[in-house]
Amino acid sequence: MSERQVTGGGGGADAPGVQVQESRLRRELGFWGLTGIGFSNIVGSGWLFAAMYAAQTAGPASLLSWIGAGLLCGLVALVMIELGASRPEGGGTVRWPLFASGRLVGTLVGWSVLLSVGGTAAEISAIMQYAAHYLPDIYNGHTLTASGLALAAGLSVLLTALNWFAVRMFAQLNNLVSVFKIVVPVITVIALIASGWHSGRLTDHGGFAPYGYAACLTALAGGGIVYSVNGFQAPLDFSGETRNPRRTIPAAVLTGIGLAVLMYLVLQVAFLFTVPDKLLGGGWSGVSFESPFGQLALILNLHWLSSLLYADAVISPGGSAYVGVAIDARHTYALAKNGTIPRFFMKVNERYGMPRRALVINLAVIIVFLLPVGGWQDIVSVMGDMYLLIYAASAVAVAVFRSGPGGGTVGWVPGLRWIAPLSFVVASEFVYWSGWHNLRLALPLVLGGLLIFLAMRRPGAQAGTEPGGHRGSLAAELRTGAWLVCYLVALTLLSWLGTFGGSARIPAPYDSSVVAVIALAVFFWAVRSGVRHLATTPAPAA
Repeated sequence: MSERQVTGGGGGADAPGVQVQESRLRRELGFWGLTGIGFSNIVGSGWLFAAMYAAQTAGPASLLSWIGAGLLCGLVALVMIELGASRPEGGGTVRWPLFASGRLVGTLVGWSVLLSVGGTAAEISAIMQYAAHYLPDIYNGHTLTASGLALAAGLSVLLTALNWFAVRMFAQLNNLVSVFKIVVPVITVIALIASGWHSGRLTDHGGFAPYGYAACLTALAGGGIVYSVNGFQAPLDFSGETRNPRRTIPAAVLTGIGLAVLMYLVLQVAFLFTVPDKLLGGGWSGVSFESPFGQLALILNLHWLSSLLYADAVISPGGSAYVGVAIDARHTYALAKNGTIPRFFMKVNERYGMPRRALVINLAVIIVFLLPVGGWQDIVSVMGDMYLLIYAASAVAVAVFRSGPGGGTVGWVPGLRWIAPLSFVVASEFVYWSGWHNLRLALPLVLGGLLIFLAMRRPGAQAGTEPGGHRGSLAAELRTGAWLVCYLVALTLLSWLGTFGGSARIPAPYDSSVVAVIALAVFFWAVRSGVRHLATTPAPAA
């Protein structure tokens, strides 16, 4: 197969070169491999911090936040499951919005995905910050030092090298890391509870909800809960490499969410009931640790547990970064397949079935993200919104596919007629609740993808064709994808006007209600636009 066949511009998704690369992906993943991928992607550095931040924000009522996050993520996951099981494809979360909503939406979502590579950089940055406990010269308290940056770059190269070979090897190594991620939190919970259990914590120190039940919503974003349970979509990006995706993907995604939320709930209980009374003089908002469970273990004279936790503070984010590198490669593969970036990066190694050129470009992006950014929180404050926008676009995609030409048949997930709009609203609320401080950076960054779209449409540019095999007019593409641009602008404006870090011109809870109404209106607008798009440019069959 020549490079001309692989990278030729202007070919649709059905071009022979594209089909050849797609056929090289190996269908070798089963239930436990996919479940391990999902669980490992969810459980990273978040478990080490989220219990404390959630307690600071909502007190014992943070338990409700975890339950709510699990239910809401499960709802959004049903949409992703339908897409992954009915249309299995490598990097599907990038491909589905293009099929359903055209090239403008596909480009903006693809740009968001490329930016979300920073999530892997965040995990690597977290490893460096935790490793500073042993190597103090790599982190100065705010940014990585030159030696820290060199070590982070070396770790990025190592993670890329571990993903260089067959997907089966990736899944096996990830399963080993996932086991460690389960064992250490379980040991932590047992040791903390055995060291001292303070009864009455659900009613003392201000009661069950000392800061009001609205604080449960704030904890979703401000307490790090959304970030902690984010990433459940990981198995879907391997749907093109899965044995029997119709049966395996739904079970793996929901099992991964259930295991992760259960683990986070137990950790939250352990934190709430074992913090010494002397630290609660100022209420839950006054409890502050730089390394919550590690320092709590030291206070309780569990030095062996503290050592174990500092070690796991390197391994858990490392496992998430390991999975993140693999997922980013599938996303970049799909972006090349879409024509958003050159098809050169789509090439799959014939022997190992890995998109190695995609791995290389993502390695470069990860290192770039590490260069100017101060630390873990500086990166993750924006990255979560990128994934939520992908979820929103996927909710539109599943409704378009069910309503468009050839749709209307019974799918893998019952009740999609109401699940799709509800999941779109849920994703929109999650974006809004992340707060003005984050959205004023994240949403304009996503809108920067308009520049890429316009550059692709400039005279003489070799932009990819639509999935049906032709290139639509600029006016038609703008009409089809205008809903996403208006949606992003509206969310930015509402965030500025609302109570989640904004000016509070729209008081709570009316601000969240306005977001829900606008999101629902945009959803039906987007579906109508997508159905018209499919009527003239049919999406290819899975």
